[in-house]
Amino acid sequence: MLRDPSSKYRPFPAVDLPDRTWPSRTITRAPRWLSTDLRDGNQALIDPMDAEKKTRLFDLLCKVGLKEIEVGFPSAGATEYDFITGLVASGRIPHDVTIQVLTQSRRDLIETSFASLKGAMSAIVHLYNAVSPAWRRIVFGMTRAQVKQIAIDGAKVLRDEAARQPDVAWQFEYSPETFSTAELDFSLEVCEAVMDVLQPTPERPIIFNLPATVECATPNVYADQIEWFARHLRNRDACVLSLHTHNDRGTGVAAAELGLMAGADRVEGCLLGNGERTGNCDLVTVALNMYTQGLDPKLDLSDIDAVVKTVTYCTNIPVHPRTPYAGDLVFTAFSGSHQDAIRKGFAARDQQNDEAWEVPYLPIDPADLGRSYEAVIRVNSQSGKGGVAWVIEQDKGLKLPKRLQADFSRHVQALADETSRELNAADIWARFESVYLPRATDRFVLRDYEESGTAGQRVFVGRVAVGGEERSISGRGNGLISGVVAALADSTGPALDVVDYNEHAIGHGADAQAAAYVECRTADGRTVFGVGLDTDIATASVRAVLSAANRA
Repeated sequence: MLRDPSSKYRPFPAVDLPDRTWPSRTITRAPRWLSTDLRDGNQALIDPMDAEKKTRLFDLLCKVGLKEIEVGFPSAGATEYDFITGLVASGRIPHDVTIQVLTQSRRDLIETSFASLKGAMSAIVHLYNAVSPAWRRIVFGMTRAQVKQIAIDGAKVLRDEAARQPDVAWQFEYSPETFSTAELDFSLEVCEAVMDVLQPTPERPIIFNLPATVECATPNVYADQIEWFARHLRNRDACVLSLHTHNDRGTGVAAAELGLMAGADRVEGCLLGNGERTGNCDLVTVALNMYTQGLDPKLDLSDIDAVVKTVTYCTNIPVHPRTPYAGDLVFTAFSGSHQDAIRKGFAARDQQNDEAWEVPYLPIDPADLGRSYEAVIRVNSQSGKGGVAWVIEQDKGLKLPKRLQADFSRHVQALADETSRELNAADIWARFESVYLPRATDRFVLRDYEESGTAGQRVFVGRVAVGGEERSISGRGNGLISGVVAALADSTGPALDVVDYNEHAIGHGADAQAAAYVECRTADGRTVFGVGLDTDIATASVRAVLSAANRA
């Protein structure tokens, strides 16, 4: 890297728009969406999709709810042309879906594009030519007037070819390609010249797509460009302004959102951001960003894993686990403090009287996207007691008291350090069983027991294996638990003082289990915990006391 990058790179010029209004606007409705997965997305693949994959992806796009789909570049070759003609002939295009094709501004290519759409109910033909200084000077060696004439000539062919197929409901789209790096006044001049040829009306508007072909500035600059263009375009009501952002600087989604605030009507992009170089605008992210603001994006992403599966299969590109909304880990917390906040958020939600979503660290309810809560909290060496407690509760229904959570967390932390890997629910449960639940090698093992007496004076009589030798032990107390504690103290067991006791049901109905938890203090001041599980709550409490005795 250069010590002085200014010797090689120049800052992008700002747009002279001191009275810009977009910063004070918000997005209040979903835009028109255009998927270019089958065109821009496909041409960016190492191995372009075959007809089977393109058809599968087309079906997914329709299922998600996209109403405008760019299906290819028919003049690129026989594969593209045959797919488009086959799609039109197949009858699989829904009546409310309009397909779109892309063509450079050359007569032969435009004619091929129209031929591929013969028999369609409706279609958009998307014409483009690059207009920016670098392309004019370096790529084409043309003047502004010559570049403008290319657009005019192409628009005339569009008009004439459409007239030859009057049964098709035609729409026209024009892109001043490389708009974001072109002079705004020249882009406007070229678009208005195209408008003069095609004569759009408010009832049959033209689509002007203003692409950030290469993202070269911050997204606020793109928003300024969109607002400037919208202000200065004559017959604005006869035009649909469309955005086509790329992600070269990592802000393709932000540029699209700010462009909508600046007055655009339509967004082009790909599911999960596939596309040239660093990718196109991710339609999933833009749509779900709107959803989290209470806006209906008019796209159905309620089975996000099916979307990921299909896109991955068709493009052969894996989805990064941190991809917004769609990645495997986007709803997962490993950090102890994050886990604790999420767990408390879900607990508070159980007490709510409305559906308002307010769970820390989760901007969207994973269930809205077809995800379960099981993977929201996962445990490794960075996790805390809240995360461990969440996994135990979700997997086994045990609601551990707070101090027991801290006690068990130490054991899980030790296991994570030993294994140096993520711990799954089975790992955590196995450690819980080994620490708190009965084992054949325990000093105290319950065989059977009876309880009798009156209120305030209970007698516990139990058959308990003590060190492998079965014996009868008994004790008196003001309740069952104190009777068990007394019986242990009278039969070579530890002297325990019960500090805290909790119980709850696991599940509902006749098959429900009970869980009991005790916190005890030993004669030498140590704190020990015990857990008991049984179909009978009284038996569960006896088991919990014996569990604490074994740990003492």
